[in-house]
Amino acid sequence: MTSTTVRRMALSIAVVTALTGAAACTSSGSSGSSGDSGKDDKAGRKGGVVVSPVAALRLAEKSTSSADSARVKSTTTMGTMMSMEADGALDWSDGYTGTMTIEYTGGTMADQMRQMGTTKMEARYLEDAYYAQMGDKFADQAGGKHWIKYDYDALAEAAGGSGAYMKDQMQNTTPNQSVKLLLASGDVKKVGEETVRGEQTTHYSGTVEVADLAEKNSDLTEDQLADLKKQLQQAGITTETIDIWVNDKDLLVKKVEKGEMTSGTMSQTAYYSDYGVKVSTETPPAGDTVDFTELIGNQPAA
Repeated sequence: MTSTTVRRMALSIAVVTALTGAAACTSSGSSGSSGDSGKDDKAGRKGGVVVSPVAALRLAEKSTSSADSARVKSTTTMGTMMSMEADGALDWSDGYTGTMTIEYTGGTMADQMRQMGTTKMEARYLEDAYYAQMGDKFADQAGGKHWIKYDYDALAEAAGGSGAYMKDQMQNTTPNQSVKLLLASGDVKKVGEETVRGEQTTHYSGTVEVADLAEKNSDLTEDQLADLKKQLQQAGITTETIDIWVNDKDLLVKKVEKGEMTSGTMSQTAYYSDYGVKVSTETPPAGDTVDFTELIGNQPAA
């Protein structure tokens, strides 16, 4: 494996991992909603009282947001590019922090990771940066350093509109963002009552317009939004379907997001449990860490 290969992989692995290891496929950090546009004719009952899907989702959004932390287990597929599994715990009480174990199980990303000596890595999310532990073979090509640091500001600058959007997500995304997506979509319906991992839940579903959602629910500038929309169009992403399952404590238990890209189907399924779990995330040793900007130099993101 050459140093050029290390540089080429460094940014692509970071972006894919950061966007899919913990965050939703297209979540954003706004609390905006669509008002009472949910389909009340398909309302359910809660505590003997008829509750519309929109009202029920507002309760779920508030309860999940205030829970502060949870264990997360997810599977993600992005066409032929990659499939991966992630498992860990995240805290969103004061910024967005946590640790996830991520394993690439298929696609070109898994092939690239094998060249680097492992298909499994540890990801640490801190308030201003994301860290990836890449293993011994990578360290042999990176001056003995095992960790790559991805400062969100630097990554946003290097990756253009999609990088700025990723920064917005990584600093604001929480599990309840999937609920906010449905509220913002104006297309919410109750599917039915279902059992998920032994819990009784209510299943809701809806469809969102990806580019429009970014415009409504992010703090990106006009130029950043234009850049992002161009990249979404190039990837062939236009709409996304979202399904969520909420338990009797108004907490998100499961979510599924699906969309189409020019390279194939993009999907993510995530399970949430142990709300309120204590999460402790440490910054990797500086002497064992290399900044991704040192690896890619002045090369633009692919």
